[in-house]
Amino acid sequence: MDFFVKFWGTRGSIPTPGNRTHIYGGNTACVEIRIDGVLFLCDAGSGLRELGLDLMQRKEQPKQVHMFFSHAHWDHIQGFPFFIPAYVPSNTVVVYGTEPGDNKFYDLLSGQMQSDYFPVNFSDLGSKIVPDALDKDGKVIDGVLVKCIPQIHHGPSYGYSFEKEGHKVVYATDSELDQELGNKEAVEADPSIPRQIPKRFVDFARGADLIIADGQYTDHEYASKAGFGHPRATTLVDLALQAGISQLAVTHHDPMQSDDMVSAKIDACRARVNQLNGDLLVFAAREGMELQIF
Repeated sequence: MDFFVKFWGTRGSIPTPGNRTHIYGGNTACVEIRIDGVLFLCDAGSGLRELGLDLMQRKEQPKQVHMFFSHAHWDHIQGFPFFIPAYVPSNTVVVYGTEPGDNKFYDLLSGQMQSDYFPVNFSDLGSKIVPDALDKDGKVIDGVLVKCIPQIHHGPSYGYSFEKEGHKVVYATDSELDQELGNKEAVEADPSIPRQIPKRFVDFARGADLIIADGQYTDHEYASKAGFGHPRATTLVDLALQAGISQLAVTHHDPMQSDDMVSAKIDACRARVNQLNGDLLVFAAREGMELQIF
């Protein structure tokens, strides 16, 4: 089995090009997951444009793309009109909802390409773009089991898991875990104590080889950002340890965070792993980084 993950957009809220962000990247959310040649895309932020250009240059260009969306806030859909494979007549782009009959993401992609917002209409795209949806207990797509879970965010948002032959990756951005902690009051009084992550999140992520998760804020920043829809990066450490996850990729970096600030945020996460006597590899998601899961 071939199982790869590649990051094309790791920034939250708005693209942030420039010298301050050249290491971790300034494009908004987009992650490519390839499992035995089947292509899954998580979110369509501005990083989707670069991914599309790369796909067009590959020796074996995929003819079908499976697209999943955490939610439809602008930073997660803005790259779709610039996704070149969607203009190729021989291609098929499947846009998934989270439950049977759910076409909301398909409809929203169509809406943002109305003439008032973009010069090319959705109906004029050359590829075959079709809606589909996950079933209640997930859906097997070309041998890969895909499941979703509702998250805490304005919207709301959804996390996804991709699993085949005992290997699993979880994509969980825009999820304010801190709002649902079992010991929230105690954590606010002493942020260093272990945080009780809700069982439904722990069970969903359990045993993953990798979790790609929103860690937009530092502990200090979160004090004034509670309720904005994003967690402390250090809370992800508690989730990963409680779920028995091997690797944590922190993503959705705040647009105000420079590369140095992102690095310091990751250092704080690693320090928390040591504090909790955990065994976990923590790193910052970085544009262009590619991982082989198996």
